[in-house]
Amino acid sequence: MGSGEMMENDRINHGADMNARNSLETGIQKLDAGALFVLKSKGSWLHCGYHLTTSIVAPALLSLPFAFASLGWAPGVLCLTIGAAVTFYSYNLLSLVLEHQAQLGRRQLRFRDMANDILVSSCKGRSAVHLRRRLQHHDELGRALINPMWITIGGLLLWSLMEVLKSSICDLHGGPGWGRYCVGPIQFLVCYGAVVGCTLLGGQTMKSIYLISRPNGMAKLYEFVVVFGAFMLTLAQIPSFHSLRHINLVSLMLCLAYSAATTAGSIYAGHSAHAPSKDYSVSGDRQDRVLGAFSAIAIIATTYGNGIIPEIQATAAAPVKGKMFKGLCLCYTVVVTTFFSVAVSGYWAFGNQADSIILSNFIVGDTTLVPKWFLVMTNVFALLQLAAVGVVYLQPTNEVLEGLSSDPKMDQYSARNVVPRLIFRSLSIVIATTIAAMLPFFGDLNALIGAFGFLPLDFVMPAVLYNVTFKPSKRDLVFWLNATISTVFSGLAVLGSISAVRQIALDAKNYKLFANVS
Repeated sequence: MGSGEMMENDRINHGADMNARNSLETGIQKLDAGALFVLKSKGSWLHCGYHLTTSIVAPALLSLPFAFASLGWAPGVLCLTIGAAVTFYSYNLLSLVLEHQAQLGRRQLRFRDMANDILVSSCKGRSAVHLRRRLQHHDELGRALINPMWITIGGLLLWSLMEVLKSSICDLHGGPGWGRYCVGPIQFLVCYGAVVGCTLLGGQTMKSIYLISRPNGMAKLYEFVVVFGAFMLTLAQIPSFHSLRHINLVSLMLCLAYSAATTAGSIYAGHSAHAPSKDYSVSGDRQDRVLGAFSAIAIIATTYGNGIIPEIQATAAAPVKGKMFKGLCLCYTVVVTTFFSVAVSGYWAFGNQADSIILSNFIVGDTTLVPKWFLVMTNVFALLQLAAVGVVYLQPTNEVLEGLSSDPKMDQYSARNVVPRLIFRSLSIVIATTIAAMLPFFGDLNALIGAFGFLPLDFVMPAVLYNVTFKPSKRDLVFWLNATISTVFSGLAVLGSISAVRQIALDAKNYKLFANVS
């Protein structure tokens, strides 16, 4: 290649870089304060991996042996494997859609913006009649997809949902209904529910540590919830998602630590002379076993849940291509290592006697099956990571509050923006802590939120968004794979919600505000 051609190529490449930079700067100027201040795009693929790991590999994984107790060995391992494969595939679909939109100059930083732009953009420029005809074709496809399930509750509800969505989209005429009224509220409910759940579990973990040291201690659960909430209030003031990268690296190491400790403790306890007899049968009558199985599937799916993939990808600096895939590979290396080791070892040690949190099985009466210092250490690791998980899931709330209260034209650290940030973030933590202290049975409600929220956001929406964006042929395997995933997990969301409501009804007699539960 001659020097003239090289100079011409350099000039073209420089011009393209300048155009891309100008386009990025123009886009940034149009961002509201929430996206501009909270979702800063400065991170690397490693940082994405840290954020992903913290949002997925959380102390909720300590409930996996309990899920196995309602499924048995083969179904439990199968569901855990399918959950890993489907979520890794689904999160990659979301990442590919986001990368595609970024290449088109429409980089989306929030889940609600993504759903709104992609699902409603096809409505623009079409007449209502033409739009209704197009949706009728989708309706016929939906009927064909759920025909085998026609007599099931899930199939009927799915068909009804398609009818409602069909009418809604036609009436919106390309308006912001999808993001504002569907995806946005569901994501907020899931993420804020996770914050409340982390605060409650943090208080319970602190109480467990206290009772190990003082078996006859009289301190109440809500007192520990308040203390943990105060710690969360401090961490909530960290200004942006990207600023959490170092905390989330520590979080990654903590989840490896307590997972390894739990696995080692389960093996040690399983060989202990005081270990319970190992019974791997699924207990209960037929109805209890069926609903218990659906509840266990919902627990596994929720444990793999994320709900903030677009917000995590938003923290990556441009160009974003390939960064999220590397981050997911890092994350799922940790996921497979921790999930399978804890689930298998915990179920092996305690069988169908596995508690909702496997660490509770290490305590039998006034004694422990493992050394007390070891149990305290494991709980401390989980406690510290809970704070990181809670702050990560607080970011969508922070972004909304920042967008409503801050001025994007002023500096992020000006008094005009710092004061409302401090007030509203503190208020959000105070509310979450109050709910956790008042409703120590929030875990039952969180199961419903998970089935209703995590399953649609993490299993159904990625497949739908991919098919709408890339429009694969109906002859392609990927189209039918995505259609199958969205249909099956929509049905599981319905059945998981029914099971969660049933559990709430069964436990309602034990509900009491500010109850001092263990």
